[in-house]
Amino acid sequence: MHAPAWLPMPVRRTLRVVRRQWRIGVRHGRRLSAPARRAWRRSLHLRVVTLTLVTSSLLVGGFGWFIADRSTQILLDRAEDEVQAQMEGKVRYAYQQLSVHRQVRDQELPATIIATVDRLADGDSTESGGAIVSLRADTIPEIKPDSSITVETEPLITREMVREVAESEQVAQQIRTLEVAGTRTKYLVYGSPVPTSFGHVELYYLVPLTTEDRAANQIRTTVLVTGLALVILLGIVAWLVTRMVVTPVRVAARTAQRLSAGLLDQRMRVDGEDDLALLAASFNQMAANLQRQIVRLEEMSRLQRRFTSDVSHELRTPLTTVRMAADLIFSEREEFDPAVARSAELLQAELDRFESLLTDLLEISRFDAGFAALDAEHSDLVPIVERVAERLAGLAERVGVSIELRLPETPVIAEVDPRRIERVLRNLVGNAVEHGEGRPVEVTLATDEAAVAVTVRDHGVGLKPGEERLVFNRFWRADPSRARQTGGTGLGLSISVEDARLHGGWLEAWGEPGGGAQFRLTVPVRTGDRLVAAPLPLIPRDRAVDAVPPAIAAAPAAADEITDEPAETAEVVR
Repeated sequence: MHAPAWLPMPVRRTLRVVRRQWRIGVRHGRRLSAPARRAWRRSLHLRVVTLTLVTSSLLVGGFGWFIADRSTQILLDRAEDEVQAQMEGKVRYAYQQLSVHRQVRDQELPATIIATVDRLADGDSTESGGAIVSLRADTIPEIKPDSSITVETEPLITREMVREVAESEQVAQQIRTLEVAGTRTKYLVYGSPVPTSFGHVELYYLVPLTTEDRAANQIRTTVLVTGLALVILLGIVAWLVTRMVVTPVRVAARTAQRLSAGLLDQRMRVDGEDDLALLAASFNQMAANLQRQIVRLEEMSRLQRRFTSDVSHELRTPLTTVRMAADLIFSEREEFDPAVARSAELLQAELDRFESLLTDLLEISRFDAGFAALDAEHSDLVPIVERVAERLAGLAERVGVSIELRLPETPVIAEVDPRRIERVLRNLVGNAVEHGEGRPVEVTLATDEAAVAVTVRDHGVGLKPGEERLVFNRFWRADPSRARQTGGTGLGLSISVEDARLHGGWLEAWGEPGGGAQFRLTVPVRTGDRLVAAPLPLIPRDRAVDAVPPAIAAAPAAADEITDEPAETAEVVR
């Protein structure tokens, strides 16, 4: 917020300095409080104990204040009742003594006043710990005030109280504080008019509340100490109880983390027969069931992989024999009848497809067994892309699709396995040509300092919502009838995903119904580098504005490694 322009320049400079210092202070405070905030977020134990201490402190403090206040009020009420009872007796006595004088000029009146004050104060000095009796007549100048103790009573008997007693002729009381002999003492002051034959005289009785103050302070101290002890005790109890509950939860969390890390033999210790013990027993039962299921699934997967590998290898031998016979028949097909010649051509095509399927199955089995190796070398990707387009030019011509290459003029060197990269691009471009619906297929290559990306874009039927996650599944096809002009095996994209992962890269898909599809292959320039972003966007630029980004199927090394342009922040990684 800027300072108003109408303020003088020095004021605006001062405001800017104040705002700057304020921001620096806020940042410094946040930095200093970061460990505490982090501990507060992560520790359930700390939150429960802290909230218990705060709540108990408020409750105990409120209750203690109420007890102390009520106790003080009770002590004060009792003192007021006692002083009021004594005051009534003193007023009657003063009335009896002063009523014998008919006029102010009576020479015996001063002596009577002094004797009355001494008699009224007799015993109070010891019993009440310094009570003061004062007899005065503010409306009668001839009568001089007299007090039982020589002390300045003006701070105790205020003008407001004098007016209420002398002029209004009413009984008044108040509590005032006076410093006597270097000690501040609180007094309960009572004033009452005394009717006489010559007019009204005011009698003031000042009783120190030292005993009551001492008792109230003792009560407050006792309540404070008891409250602190109670709060500390509640904190200790909350800490122990929370520890009893949180510790098994922490053990369960650590055990679950170990289970998720693959340590399937981890179990919780079961102590007792309470709810926590039941939780531990249920957790252990769940872990045992999961372990059995995972072991069974791993065994089934191992047997499946072994079966696939064994079948693929065993079929190689009869396939070779059949291939030799089929090649002989195919080479002599022109001498056969047209029907037999056509059968020879179909046999040859199906054998090619069957051999391709066996090759893909063997490759998949190597990936599953973890035997796939990367033969990386510094290669130029421009010739690889051109070679793939050249080899698929015949297929593209047959289906009426043109392949448009958008390649840099300079070489694009990266540390890759050329055979695997070419296989990935051949699968992507082949699928794009197959689904191109007679429209051009665009192949774009770009690079930066860390990554190389290739996008293959078609303008065919596209992908329905959710199919972006399925295109990389084995044997999955968007066309349920499996009608293909090329007769693919359904394993090409699955193998391509594994090839991308082997490079430490990504293979991602985007598509929309009627808008075509785009696949993006991203690999690091240097083997072993971690990918952060891709040089090319996954969503085509002509669709990035008006298209809602669908879920994206991908194959990165880790889902949290994908970072891309702002248009792709909604991508979901597979």
